[in-house]
Amino acid sequence: MARTGRAAHFRDNIVLYGALLANVGIAIAKFVAAALTGSSSMLTEGVHSLVDSGNQLLLLYGQVQAKRPADAAHPFGYGRELYFWAFVVAILIFAVGAGVSVYEGWVHIEQPEPLRDPGVNYAVLAIAFLLEGSSWTIAVREFGRKRGPSSWWQSIRRSKDPAGFIVLFEDSAALVGLVFAAMGVWASHYFAAPRLDGVASIAIGLVLGGVAVLLAREAKGLLIGESADPAIIQTVWHLLDQRPEITAVNHIRTIHTAPDAVFVAISADFADELGMGRAESLIEELESAMRAAIPELTSIYIRPEKRQDAILQPRPF
Repeated sequence: MARTGRAAHFRDNIVLYGALLANVGIAIAKFVAAALTGSSSMLTEGVHSLVDSGNQLLLLYGQVQAKRPADAAHPFGYGRELYFWAFVVAILIFAVGAGVSVYEGWVHIEQPEPLRDPGVNYAVLAIAFLLEGSSWTIAVREFGRKRGPSSWWQSIRRSKDPAGFIVLFEDSAALVGLVFAAMGVWASHYFAAPRLDGVASIAIGLVLGGVAVLLAREAKGLLIGESADPAIIQTVWHLLDQRPEITAVNHIRTIHTAPDAVFVAISADFADELGMGRAESLIEELESAMRAAIPELTSIYIRPEKRQDAILQPRPF
């Protein structure tokens, strides 16, 4: 049973584990290459990969913590803890990844150091590109499988699971960074201008800073609390519309308490002739129908309320 659980955990987080293994190996190779050649952009890339490795560990930790069962202190569970660690990851990319890259590049521009053996850098960059490309391919395939008919950007904006799109952003930034590093190594060697290697480091830092800002924006929205996908709200509304005992739906409010858990609060106007006992049975029937249609609905609150006394929500479809 334990083995089955571990296997399922690995399958669910194959993107994170693939990125972690790739980044650890790449970071070691880049640091060795930087030590042998004195390349600023290679040192920057090593820090980049090291930060990415730490980020994957934090997200895996967040996945474990988010699955803790609800208790008296957290009646809706710990699912949103994953969103906190996603925000921490964005801060680390900005503060450590981008900050160190820009600083190292600036130092190398002020105190240039000629490259000793660019061939080592080219070999390491080629290997890193293959490994990062493999991790990126896994991330793209997994995210594409889950996104459905929506565009890539719409899927990222609507995604409630930060692990998938964070790795996608990280790997994309890593591939761009590798291109900049290769350009910096080549240009500094070809033109005998070591400062160009520092310029490449700053360019890598700016890419990481941009990615960090995008990730922080998405993580902030999840932390504050985002509503469920419009298709979920539409399904709930249709289920309510099908019941003749409900004369009007006043509003439906949803919020994600975890990537795969949604709390829904419903205000509906029940028919005046409906007795208390029948109203209670109706609520139970609606809750069962909603959970059967939408497994993500972990908490359902239905409040009978006169339409004239309620806050009204326009029908969203």
